[in-house]
Amino acid sequence: MQAYSNILLIGMPGCGKSTLGVLLARVTARDFIDTDLLIQNRAGCTLQEILEREGHLALRQLEADVLLDLQAEQSVIATGGSAVHSEPAIKHLKRSAFCVYLQLDVQSLLARIQDMGSRGIARPAGQSFEQMFNERDALYRQHADALISMQGRGVEQSLQAVLAAIR
Repeated sequence: MQAYSNILLIGMPGCGKSTLGVLLARVTARDFIDTDLLIQNRAGCTLQEILEREGHLALRQLEADVLLDLQAEQSVIATGGSAVHSEPAIKHLKRSAFCVYLQLDVQSLLARIQDMGSRGIARPAGQSFEQMFNERDALYRQHADALISMQGRGVEQSLQAVLAAIR
């Protein structure tokens, strides 16, 4: 971990990237960056509004552009769930970051996501959450330096698992 300035958190919507990211930033004395907020700031609207107006591919392209422009140091970066669809963007972030996949099963994710229709999840029309999970899981695993199972863990246990992985 010493060679990396940043910690990159990847995973499905609802896995805890933002919640854990804030705590991880605090205990590692880093800044916290939520890339979904950067996308919304650049677009001047919510992720859901981008999806409704322009579709999932436009949201993914905007996400890739924001990630490619990101120049961070000493930060914990929580990406959107679809960030792994842009190979150039993930490679750009990984140049300075240790990448942690926060993994949780489909049923647990669905139980956590109460606002599926308004959350701004970039996926093709008709693709089920399970299909999206299966597609993205392979990409998360491909890019991760460490996989942390969030299954059955509270926030503190998850934080300790990530800290152990980055040491």
